[in-house]
Amino acid sequence: MKFVFDLDGTICFNGEYISEPIIQGLEQLERKGHELIFASARPIRDLLPVLPSRFHHHQLIGGNGAIVQDNGKVTSTACFDRNTFQRIEEIIEHFSSQYLIDGLWNYSYTGAIDHPIRGKVDPNGLARNLPKMEIETVIKVVLLESSNMNDVERQLKKLDVVIHRHEGERVLDISPKGVDKWSGLQQLEIKEQAYVAFGNDANDVTMFQHASHSIMIGHHHQLAPFAKETIPFCSSIEQKIVQKLNELAEQHVVV
Repeated sequence: MKFVFDLDGTICFNGEYISEPIIQGLEQLERKGHELIFASARPIRDLLPVLPSRFHHHQLIGGNGAIVQDNGKVTSTACFDRNTFQRIEEIIEHFSSQYLIDGLWNYSYTGAIDHPIRGKVDPNGLARNLPKMEIETVIKVVLLESSNMNDVERQLKKLDVVIHRHEGERVLDISPKGVDKWSGLQQLEIKEQAYVAFGNDANDVTMFQHASHSIMIGHHHQLAPFAKETIPFCSSIEQKIVQKLNELAEQHVVV
């Protein structure tokens, strides 16, 4: 069986790395013959530092489906068309928005140095922070602050884009039309009902919709209707996740 994991808030709780007990739980899945896939809102650049190096050649989905990597090689990318990105730029300027714009590798960041997202952006210093006009291929836009975020969201909804509002960080995450974690899984030729999904946020909805089984970490009102199980947040959340991994490893026997 294939197991697909979101990272932040699902199996990574400090924004920097996955704890050793959860890593051991993931490795136990592999010893039982299961396959691991990691699917994150982070681009591949920022996804890799969170994972142990031994997982870097696994199948990876970054940017909510905008970048797909298999065995260390990027196999699929999706980006905004020129007209759509120009409209997003106009909205950014009109509402004096601070942003993170991700290209295929480099990025443009104008937010505060102490914003919660800043520490997750290029933590290993592998890329360059460029002016946005120098990002030729834009795969994702995150709006961090604005003069009126509700009006920004209303304007964005007039465009043919995918929008996720991350309540915890109070940001708007914008992806190109048709790009989500399920589309990323399809690029890896993953079939419907052929995997178990772990997630915690609205950007995991499509991944849950097509899974054979789905486990929500904590609670998110948009994700909850599609979760088969929930592991509530508590002081022993990581222990409970490991217990669930071990339980599922035995339930889904690989023949």
